[in-house]
Amino acid sequence: MRNIKLTIEYDGKDFNGWQRQPNKLNIQGEIEKAIENITGERVELIGSGRTDAGVHALGQVANFKIENTSISIEKMAIALNSQLKKSIVIKKAEEVSERFHSRYNAKNKTYNYIINNSKSGTAIYRNLEYCFNIPLDVGKMQKAAKYFEGEHDFSGFKASGTSNKNSIRTIYKAEVYKEKEKIIISLTGNGFLYNMVRIISGTLLDVGLGKILPEEIPDIIKSKNRQRAGKTLPA
Repeated sequence: MRNIKLTIEYDGKDFNGWQRQPNKLNIQGEIEKAIENITGERVELIGSGRTDAGVHALGQVANFKIENTSISIEKMAIALNSQLKKSIVIKKAEEVSERFHSRYNAKNKTYNYIINNSKSGTAIYRNLEYCFNIPLDVGKMQKAAKYFEGEHDFSGFKASGTSNKNSIRTIYKAEVYKEKEKIIISLTGNGFLYNMVRIISGTLLDVGLGKILPEEIPDIIKSKNRQRAGKTLPA
């Protein structure tokens, strides 16, 4: 049995998220079909985490197991890319220990949310950035972001109806920085709840607008009340 690890980049605009779903275009299902086409084996592709509809990835990691030994690992990425839509690219394929598991062995995950804070917005990057033309106080957003670091119960920062019973997550690093007219919210943690990144980003947006004070963040987290956090920003 061979255990293959993939590093994947994708544009999630046209997909209904990572997870395989019947009658809906999804990234996991597309890659599984490509694997079956080149190996002749039906597999289960295990991702390091699920991304929502419209969310992109620069370095998603996934693994699958096959019996086929005829295709070399050196040609695996090229062969898969020949079967995939242009919006999905296998950046790297490598053979790993049979014990490797993309989700359980993940050390951390980083999500970046980009706010285009220019007056005019952007045409080319409209599916990669959230266009918001009201000036934001980046200094206050930076101060507020630090309160998210550490282990917390993020019940107030998950979408209603989510299946996660355990809402405790650890954020190792929460940063806000500016590159010209772009404001980047970068969150690194051990895992994230459904829509958690987009809700934290919406809360930091409210901080930037002066609707929430940075010092209010710890109390909002402790309240576990979704109504006290900001809105869910678009994917």
